Amino acid sequence: MKVDVAIAGGGLVGASLALALSSLKLKVVLIEAHPFGSTDQPSFDDRTTALSNGSRRIFQGIGVWPLLEREATPIRRIHVSDQGRFAFARIDAQEQNLQALGFVVINRIMGAALWRRLQEEAVAILAPAKVMSSELKDDGREITCEVGSEATVTVQAKLVIAADGARSIVRESAGIGSTTWDYGQHALVTNVFTQRFHDYVAYERFTPEGPIALLPMSEGRCGLIWTFTPDVAARMTGLADGAFLERLQQAFGFRLGRFTKVGSRQLYPLALTRADEHVAPRLAVVGNAAQALHPIAGQGFNLGLRDAASIAEVLADALAERRGDEEFDAGDGLLLERYREWRSADRQKIVGFTDGLVRLFSQPFGPVKLARNLGMLAFDLMPSAKDALSQLSLGAAGRIPRLARGAKL
Repeated sequence: MKVDVAIAGGGLVGASLALALSSLKLKVVLIEAHPFGSTDQPSFDDRTTALSNGSRRIFQGIGVWPLLEREATPIRRIHVSDQGRFAFARIDAQEQNLQALGFVVINRIMGAALWRRLQEEAVAILAPAKVMSSELKDDGREITCEVGSEATVTVQAKLVIAADGARSIVRESAGIGSTTWDYGQHALVTNVFTQRFHDYVAYERFTPEGPIALLPMSEGRCGLIWTFTPDVAARMTGLADGAFLERLQQAFGFRLGRFTKVGSRQLYPLALTRADEHVAPRLAVVGNAAQALHPIAGQGFNLGLRDAASIAEVLADALAERRGDEEFDAGDGLLLERYREWRSADRQKIVGFTDGLVRLFSQPFGPVKLARNLGMLAFDLMPSAKDALSQLSLGAAGRIPRLARGAKL
């Protein structure tokens, strides 16, 4: 099979990129290890994702948002606090002249919408197919995939996109290493019901045991992400529902009244993984294969989706610049260099911002706690700081992809 672009990994970012490229005159194949439409795809689970306004526009541009809109819960306000301390910070969408600061969607629902759009656009999909190797050739890359128990398929692509997660086989086979910092934390993820309606407020509360994020969801539910050390996380998972809710009540307080019900609890280890490069010869890295972040600031998926929108725009612009019947090379080194330069500033600032928050709010020392609380108070009184933070919905630095601005690719 010969194609212009082969995307390895059909998770949320890889599937989004395949849809973005489906509007271009390119031959694209999406290679996914799980059966098409399968709920076994690890990124299509019951976790929730806070979509930024930029991500909403990207989904609108690739035709996914109309399938999500009814299931998406807007975030109208954000409230940040530190347990046992005096300070808090608030951001209000209305003050920022926004309809919402973001939207909360269940990953499983996003996955189903993406698969449906892939079918509608007749995107070529090779699934289930496990990538075994990726080898650089003179005019492209050759990917060998295992299909079934014995059969193999070879894909020859001008450009390969590594979208196969933090432990990307495709990225590593291209010689791009990665650095991982284990935070020594696990995220406990579940849904809870509360006595009072969440009123579309997202809460971030920092506690001695770890940060608590409560995201507004449909049917009055809240998505809970509570971070602990691994041993405490295991104990919290094993608690009876009543005992767990009592611990949560003590840590979070009564802003939403009493917690009345909790769903099943799942644990996810937390680490920061960064690829050493965004590109290699005839290869680009996107999503978690490029950077996997702590969920404390809710920026990981949004950053990865901007990766996808950016490489799609680089290819779209190059196609538009092509002269006559000139053969198009999607893996040209100049195009990959454009992508690398474009993504570096946004990536560096978002990674630094997220990692800095984790480290700042993990410090147990009194002077550090006092300083961060004074900082929150100052932030709450400074409109300019809130304006700057709200801009994270489009990107931290550098050029903003057209799709994220609501323009056509």
